[in-house]
Amino acid sequence: MKAYVFPGQGSQFEGMGKDLYESSPQAKALFEQANEILGWRITDVMFSGSKEELTQTKVTQPAVFLESMVRAKIAGAEFQPAAVAGHSLGEFTALAAAGALSFEEALKLVAQRAFAMQKACELAESTMAAVLGMDDAEVERVCAEITEEIVVPANYNTPGQLVISGSKKGIERAIPLLEAAGAKRVVALAVGGAFHSPFMQPAQDELAEAIRAAHIQAPICPVYQNVHARPEQDPEAIRANLVAQLTAPVRWSQTIQNMAAAGISEFVEVGGSGAVLRGMIRKINKELIASAL
Repeated sequence: MKAYVFPGQGSQFEGMGKDLYESSPQAKALFEQANEILGWRITDVMFSGSKEELTQTKVTQPAVFLESMVRAKIAGAEFQPAAVAGHSLGEFTALAAAGALSFEEALKLVAQRAFAMQKACELAESTMAAVLGMDDAEVERVCAEITEEIVVPANYNTPGQLVISGSKKGIERAIPLLEAAGAKRVVALAVGGAFHSPFMQPAQDELAEAIRAAHIQAPICPVYQNVHARPEQDPEAIRANLVAQLTAPVRWSQTIQNMAAAGISEFVEVGGSGAVLRGMIRKINKELIASAL
C-alpha cells in the first residue's frame, strides 16, 4: 500500500513552485486562487523572494502548504493514497489533500496558524535544538531534570534524532547536559521560537476558535495525526488533534512505524525539496520505499 506524506516548515527553497506555475495551467490557476484568498501575492515571494523573506514563519507556512497542495492537485488520478500524514504544518496539507478540508479553508487556517505562531515567538526568548545519537527516553529524562526552565521534546523525527524545544536559557542549559549524558551531537537550530512546546499556548488559544469553526469532513483515507501517531477519520477527533498539535510534540518516527505496521510499504513525499521526509523514513525503516512526487 502507498501513503503520501507532506513536509512542514524547513522544506522551503527559493523559487519554490515557479516551475509548476509556468508549466501547468491548472497549477497557475491554483496559485492565483491562493493569492486572492490570502489577499497578497505570496507567489511573488515564493518565486522571486530572498531566502530571508521566505523563512519568515508567516510566509513559510502558507508557501510550503501551497506548493505541496498544488503538486497533489495536479497529480490527478495518480494521487490515490491508502493513508496520508504530514509533519507539523504538513498535517494541514495532508488533511486538505485527503478531502477533510477544502483548499480555501485549509489555506486560511494555515495563514492564521503562521501569524499566531510568529506572534507567540515574539512574546519570549525561546528556541530549539536537535539531539543526535541518543535514545528518546534518555533525552526525555534530561529534559525532565531541567526544572528551572521549560525544555520539552518537540519532534520525534527518527530513532536517534529528537528535537527539543524551550526557553533560550533552558536549551543552553540542556545542551551540555545532553552531551554529558551521551548525545553524539546537539545542534542549536536557527528557528523563530520554541515550536511544539508550552510557548505556543498563545497561538493555540488564538487558532482553536478558527479550527473549531472550520468545516471538517471525513477524509477519503486515514490521516495519521502528529499528536498520537494513529489514524483518524472522525472529523471531531481530527479537529481536537489539530488544536492540540501546536503545543504537543510531533511523533513522526512513531507515525511511520505505525503506518508500516498497518501495511504501508511505500511512501511518497509531496512538496518542498522532496528529500526531508524521505530521508527520515529511510532512517526509521530501511525496508520502506520512499520517493517524491
